[in-house]
Amino acid sequence: MTSDRSAARDPGDGVLGRGTGAIYWFLVVGVLLVLTTLPGTLPLMLLDRSTSNIPLVALCLVPAGPALSAGLFAMRDRYRAESLTPMASFLRGYRLNVVEVLKLWVPGLAVLTIIGITLANLEYAGVPGGYGVVLVVLAVLFSVWALNGLVITSFFALRTRDVARLAVYYMARTPLVALGVLAMLVVAAGIVYFTFDVVLLLVSPILVWLLLRTCDAMVSHVEANFIARGGS
Repeated sequence: MTSDRSAARDPGDGVLGRGTGAIYWFLVVGVLLVLTTLPGTLPLMLLDRSTSNIPLVALCLVPAGPALSAGLFAMRDRYRAESLTPMASFLRGYRLNVVEVLKLWVPGLAVLTIIGITLANLEYAGVPGGYGVVLVVLAVLFSVWALNGLVITSFFALRTRDVARLAVYYMARTPLVALGVLAMLVVAAGIVYFTFDVVLLLVSPILVWLLLRTCDAMVSHVEANFIARGGS
């Protein structure tokens, strides 16, 4: 005779087990995000919030691109992994994507640096004020494009020029995703402006998860329409 207890679910499959596993995953990814961005965040915290430091800020943000990509990869892996392996997922995502991410991330930072320096010195250039508005709009569009490209690169092995084109395409194809990405940028900028840089690091796993959820429609559409069967 079979006992009812033998048919009971594994405690790890229950609500408490899933909740504990999710917290553990977020904590590990958060720690890894801090460690992988440390070469940039340490000097960044020592910089004055001065427009003259814009190029140095961009340089400090270089490690953030691969770290963000690895965080996205690990967060998506959480729904597919058969065991609690956030560190393995993060490191695998970092290893697979670091080079391709930097191909987009570094030029993106360079362009935003040029725009930032131009805006900071606009009054000395003697150009109409409307030019500044145009530059701000361009910076916003370029930032959304760069994050779209980073998300696509994090999950799919595509050529850089194809990723660049898809990032532009999805700004129009999935406008709600673009607005969501813009909202994430505003939230991150607000946290840094009104608090401290370290606060952004503390909440980074939550922001990475929200970015992943925000881009779900775009990622699903890329997978369904531009990736051959068997692609990642």
